[in-house]
Amino acid sequence: MRRPAPEPVQVVKQRRDAALAALVDGVPYIRYLGITFERRGDELTGTLPFSDLLIGNPTLPALHGGATAAFLEVTALIELSWSILWADIETGKVDATKLDPDKMPRMPKTIDFTVDYLRTGLPRDAYARARVNRSGRRYASVHVEAWQDNRSRLFAQATGHFLMPEVNG
Repeated sequence: MRRPAPEPVQVVKQRRDAALAALVDGVPYIRYLGITFERRGDELTGTLPFSDLLIGNPTLPALHGGATAAFLEVTALIELSWSILWADIETGKVDATKLDPDKMPRMPKTIDFTVDYLRTGLPRDAYARARVNRSGRRYASVHVEAWQDNRSRLFAQATGHFLMPEVNG
């Protein structure tokens, strides 16, 4: 009995990139803030490009706390949704090349989200990575960290709890 030949690496990469693009494009607020995501395997890094509109205190200048919190929450939600979608894409349950932002699975809903502001967000690009601590059928917990120039010098971190969408079928 012969095993089927593995898919070419480029096909797998295109399928994963298409799924991530559909997931991100399905949330207009992400486009409004200009947040992008870079994928390395199953790990995502969010980027919040600097804009003068994100300044909260022009005398310092410093990133607005609301923009920082939104960036962290969006990163947590995308990481959580991506971790759910990843399994379906890899098993072939979902055809990522046919994903449409309007037909994506429902996003988890935020139960609570606690942000720790560790230092001033400077007027430059910010980066974030999230880690799913627990994900069950009904509830998930995610930790997210944000930095600017140095990954070891976080300027904010957060923990969120999310209500998972019901799976039909």
